[in-house]
Amino acid sequence: MTDKTIDKRKQSLPLLVGKLAGLAVVMFGFGYLLVPLYDKFCEVTGLGGRTGDAVVEETLSSEIDYSRTVLVHFDSNVNSSLPWEFRPTEVMMEVHPGKLYETTYYARNQSDQPVVAQAVPSVAPGQASLYFNKTECFCFTEQLLRAGESQDMPVRFIVDPNLPDRVDMVTLSYIIYHNEEATAVLAAAD
Repeated sequence: MTDKTIDKRKQSLPLLVGKLAGLAVVMFGFGYLLVPLYDKFCEVTGLGGRTGDAVVEETLSSEIDYSRTVLVHFDSNVNSSLPWEFRPTEVMMEVHPGKLYETTYYARNQSDQPVVAQAVPSVAPGQASLYFNKTECFCFTEQLLRAGESQDMPVRFIVDPNLPDRVDMVTLSYIIYHNEEATAVLAAAD
């Protein structure tokens, strides 16, 4: 290799490092924005089974449709890193669209340490997610259970009377995750 070739490579190295650093910043920014963009997309389109966040007053002022019932199936899943038992207290509930209902999910920390968790809801079929409105849900906040502690966590919901007639069953499913960051903060504070 000649001295001229070595000099060219030395001159192009800072440019290459700059380009790679810029690419890393762009990739980080894209990754950082991906979750909020996906959430907004799901909220607008109803895809991904995200539940509707309609104004509760509007839904409550609707008339209850006693001529129709919808079967709501409750489901739960626990992320493998979370040492909790987590299940619905009722598996099925028959509801009238427009009427406010409440059910609970049971959670128990099976570890010998306090653990913070966060639940993520989804609704199936996807088109029904726009018509399933939660007025109170444990998924809105982080959940802390001390070692061996158990708790019934309420969910209040309304199935909108405008749910298409062809939909006669809706599944409300939760995946509950270990919030390792919040658990670590709690452990450091104790």
